[in-house]
Amino acid sequence: MTQKSRPLAVFDLDNTLADTAHRQRFLERKPRDWEAFFAAAPKDPPLAAGVALARESAEECEVIYLTGRPERCRRDTLDWLVAQGLPEGRVFMRGNGDRRPARVTKLEILRRLARDREIRVLVDDDELVCVDAERAGFTVVRARWTASSEALKEAQEGEGRT
Repeated sequence: MTQKSRPLAVFDLDNTLADTAHRQRFLERKPRDWEAFFAAAPKDPPLAAGVALARESAEECEVIYLTGRPERCRRDTLDWLVAQGLPEGRVFMRGNGDRRPARVTKLEILRRLARDREIRVLVDDDELVCVDAERAGFTVVRARWTASSEALKEAQEGEGRT
């Protein structure tokens, strides 16, 4: 089976593969400190359950990373994925000026990917993303292996920042 014919396993990053707890404090301030929040991302510890699932998925699927992080974080994100020994895969990021909710931007990309390929699974921690993806017919695994953050939820939905 060629890489192009393999199904896709799509993984979120923040609180799915990367533990953002150490940088949540930057979102709990008013105003939120987005520069500091994203600057601290390279220090995210990996989440063992998510990393194991990504590695396992790579045995049968092409792994894709779908994040609400802005495009300006690409280099740090790619370096972090390599440092964790995660499977190689394309990384889809939010445009630097895109402030739409994560559930909108991610579903748009999922639908585009699904035109040409089977999406075996989406793994994400954002409940609104998961619900909308399921409604659209995608199989979802909820990443519930880390504590949720109200500040991050508000940012994902209300500010379209991650």
